[in-house]
Amino acid sequence: MEITDIKFRHFHEDGKLKALVSITFDNAFAVHDIKIIAGNDRLFLAMPSRLTPDGKYRDIVHPIGQKMREYLESNVLNEYKKQIAERS
Repeated sequence: MEITDIKFRHFHEDGKLKALVSITFDNAFAVHDIKIIAGNDRLFLAMPSRLTPDGKYRDIVHPIGQKMREYLESNVLNEYKKQIAERS
């Protein structure tokens, strides 16, 4: 599975939420509403989630395994940094 497109829908300068992202895989499957979050020591991705009746949030879609998570994070965060540099 290959990332074929990364689109940034909103950029935020203030707060922990830095951007909302849509990713397309193999020009055939899209995932929307991935969040780039500023953590205490680094940026990370938060997968789309929904509130369950018991008041907890549950991911709707997520990577299976560390290798896929690293692939997503490195590609999306590298593109995010590139976009931020171009905006400056």
